[in-house]
Amino acid sequence: MILIGLDPGLGCTGWGMIAAEGNRLSHVANGQIRTDAKAELAVRLVDLHDRLADVLAEYRPEGAAVEEVFVNENPQSTLKLGQARGVVLLAAARSGIAVGEYAPRLVKKALVGTGAAEKAQVHAMVQRLLPGAKVAGADAADALAVAITHAHHLASNRALRGHAA
Repeated sequence: MILIGLDPGLGCTGWGMIAAEGNRLSHVANGQIRTDAKAELAVRLVDLHDRLADVLAEYRPEGAAVEEVFVNENPQSTLKLGQARGVVLLAAARSGIAVGEYAPRLVKKALVGTGAAEKAQVHAMVQRLLPGAKVAGADAADALAVAITHAHHLASNRALRGHAA
């Protein structure tokens, strides 16, 4: 199963594609979509949508996971993040992909074992779980972490359904 993890942001949205076969994970691709900070907000959102739609069309993931919004001290930053996140959810939904949503603390806990993990610890675990992956940057690493979290949750849900039958 091919899964995409998404770390939304207006300036930079990270994406990470993995293949999950049982408990085995492998890296497929990753990248970052940067928008022009000088462009109008609406233009940036359309650009984000279109470029993410291209990624989704190229790799055709069967599932998606998006990191939930955290509240910044700056309300404007939180609003822009929320708008970018809405575009990311829209792009996935328009592609017919079911979307899981995960809080940043849950992603950290799933990869490192504690919700208070530092970004460097999360990125180190991404490298360990996806050996040989060339990660495009911090936002792409975060997106891969979200994809890994989603893969683990899907596998757990399948295992629980199997035991309930």
